[in-house]
Amino acid sequence: MNRFFHLSLLMAVLSVLDLSPITEGSTPGTALANTLDLAQHAERWGYRRFWVAEHHNMQGIASAATAVVIGHVAGGTHHIRVGSGGIMLPNHAPLVIAEQFGTLESLYPGRIDLGLGRAPGTDQFTARALRRTLAGNVDDFPRDVMELRQYLGEPVPNQRVLAVPGAGTGVPIWILGSSLYGAHLAAALGMPYAFASHFAPAAMSEAIRVYRERFEPSEQLAEPYVMLGFNVCAADDDDEAQYLRTSSMQSFLRMRKGTPGRLPPPVRNFEAMLEDLDRALLKDMQSVFAVGGPETVARQLAAFVDETGADELIIVSSVFEHEARLRSFEIAMEAAHDAFGPERQAQVARA
Repeated sequence: MNRFFHLSLLMAVLSVLDLSPITEGSTPGTALANTLDLAQHAERWGYRRFWVAEHHNMQGIASAATAVVIGHVAGGTHHIRVGSGGIMLPNHAPLVIAEQFGTLESLYPGRIDLGLGRAPGTDQFTARALRRTLAGNVDDFPRDVMELRQYLGEPVPNQRVLAVPGAGTGVPIWILGSSLYGAHLAAALGMPYAFASHFAPAAMSEAIRVYRERFEPSEQLAEPYVMLGFNVCAADDDDEAQYLRTSSMQSFLRMRKGTPGRLPPPVRNFEAMLEDLDRALLKDMQSVFAVGGPETVARQLAAFVDETGADELIIVSSVFEHEARLRSFEIAMEAAHDAFGPERQAQVARA
């Protein structure tokens, strides 16, 4: 592989975001078994983190009980960091999340990340079912983040409420976002920032700029740190990758039209069937998508890192067949591997 295309990747770590996809004709049990299998492969391939996301009332996503899935993955792996991308904090009392992640950190010390989002991760009816009331407000998010950070920090004298386990564990907290709101909050609190560019690229550049310019150092983080979501559909050649990608294309269009479902199988000549509106919707996602064989994916990954200066990419790969999905993640790491020389490999291992 041409090393020229990988020079920019020297500055980027690769991680995995897995939605535990339930494919058409499959079951949640199979999806969760595949999640663990992917995590075990990702650990061997050298990915830095493995995150799962909280979604509810979604027929195609099996990771609703996010902390449980994190425990499942951490218990079946050895050293890869495991976390949430993210926990939707408006759905939960901060103390409950502190106890859950304090427990995970106690079981798997030094391996747990807590990414927080302020969206409900579902529709309004399901949000009401989760909380029993909608009295909670997303505008309370900064206060809830601060409360959660206090529970996970060292207890102060006369503190009446303690997270047990949780207090003193210092689980790293990340702010997630798909708009400028999260960028401002992460900068003000001195936290690492993960932007959901894999599905909402429009505000990406401005969010990165705001976060880096306004970042205030904290005990957790001395300098800004940006993780960006990035879609990859990789195969052994470009034609096969384009074919496999049609599963994610179908899923994305169904989501945008309000009819989400299980991940469908790929379709030959799918793009020829599209209407103009569908083409326009998909065009917006091209900037955050690498599709092709190893050389093509290498070029597209490098171009994205050059454009954004991302410290870390968290890779999403929505491929119908599990073995093909594994191969997609393997190729993504192979595309970056030549750039990770011995010095960089040691740096990543120590991070």
